[in-house]
Amino acid sequence: MSEVLQVEPPAAPARVMRRDAKELVAANLKKRYAAERRFRMYGIGAIAFAAFCVTLLFFTIISNGYTAFWQTNMRLEVTLFPQDIDPDGSRDPQVLSTASYQKLVKQAFRDLFPEVTKRRDKRKLQALISPGATYILRDMVMADPNLIGQRIEVTVPLSDDIDQFNKGFIKAATPEADRRVKDKQIAWFQRLQDRGLVVTEFNTTFFSAGDSREPELAGIFGAVMGSLFTMLVTLAISFPLAVGASIYLEEFAPKNRWTQLIEVNINNLAAVPSIVFGLLGLAVFLNFFNLPRSAPMVGGMVLALMTLPTIIIASRAALKAVPPSIREAALGMGASPVQVVFHHVLPLAMPGILTGTIIGMAQALGETAPLLMIGMVAFIVDIPGSPVDPATVMPVQIYLWSDSPERAFVERTSAAIMVLLAFLIMMNALAVVLRKKFERRW
Repeated sequence: MSEVLQVEPPAAPARVMRRDAKELVAANLKKRYAAERRFRMYGIGAIAFAAFCVTLLFFTIISNGYTAFWQTNMRLEVTLFPQDIDPDGSRDPQVLSTASYQKLVKQAFRDLFPEVTKRRDKRKLQALISPGATYILRDMVMADPNLIGQRIEVTVPLSDDIDQFNKGFIKAATPEADRRVKDKQIAWFQRLQDRGLVVTEFNTTFFSAGDSREPELAGIFGAVMGSLFTMLVTLAISFPLAVGASIYLEEFAPKNRWTQLIEVNINNLAAVPSIVFGLLGLAVFLNFFNLPRSAPMVGGMVLALMTLPTIIIASRAALKAVPPSIREAALGMGASPVQVVFHHVLPLAMPGILTGTIIGMAQALGETAPLLMIGMVAFIVDIPGSPVDPATVMPVQIYLWSDSPERAFVERTSAAIMVLLAFLIMMNALAVVLRKKFERRW
């Protein structure tokens, strides 16, 4: 028999195939690494762009608003003539309150410029002083009637146009027809500066007064108090209801079709536009229950409805994060289901619940649309003393000032935004601190 010769295939093609496979894998790895580098660069670019936008936003707000914290005033010597303030000498508060202080301020100011005799020039001259000078003088006399008959020095604010000119927002180089401050007024103001009567002081009025038609007299204190009362009502309604609903849904409610429907609706309500809640408040609280319009109580009720889903979702997540072993151990020691929840589960979940509550309250603090629908856009001068008094809130106050034509309201709008952002940043920082301090890892 002839032997069958077995011929082995050459090894070269196998080596070639292995080399090709290695080159293919290396090429694929190179592409993947390049794609990964591009993705990383896209992420860095997105973060850099976001940081640039935030920086630009803060720079614009601060550059436009920091000057509102300073006000141009002047020292004015006024003679408090008894015949103009209290002719009878009775010192009756009603008589002192209704005296003609404006006449005294006008006369004292005109005495500084005796050469101004024409009626039109007198009106331009008087426009340098804010109408608030009258009220400052009245408050001084009401606080100390013994000043009557004396010549006193009082610091009064200058008008908003002069204040803007002193801060450099109105340029003297601009043609007279294109600016609100005329050449004569600039000359008179410079004379006051040369005599050392003009002073630039910290604007306490901005933090201590309510709204005003005059920018130099407008403040945020009324809006701050309105926001405070609104947030108190919101917290008093939303926190217990949200925590109670979370405990029931997470710990006691049966898992059936109805509870699933409720959970879906809660998640959907968290995404509903805020103005829808304003329409609900307008239809139910104002039109049906006839509650007072433009009151923090109604605003707090509307914002509580808007905040409830946020707090419920955060509270349920905090309750779910507590390990089942805590519940099992408590039940094993003989505790009832209610005792398990309120003595063991709820205290451990409270940091997460508080964090969600603070975030929800911060969101409510910055809301404007639902409050506009219930009439909190009204012009309110007085400081609210209770949740049922007419009031406005900080976001609505910013909205009102941004719609005003005066240049001085631009800086006050930006300054109010700075104050509101400071509150929001502090609330979010508090949420972060609480989470870091009380967070437990199981």
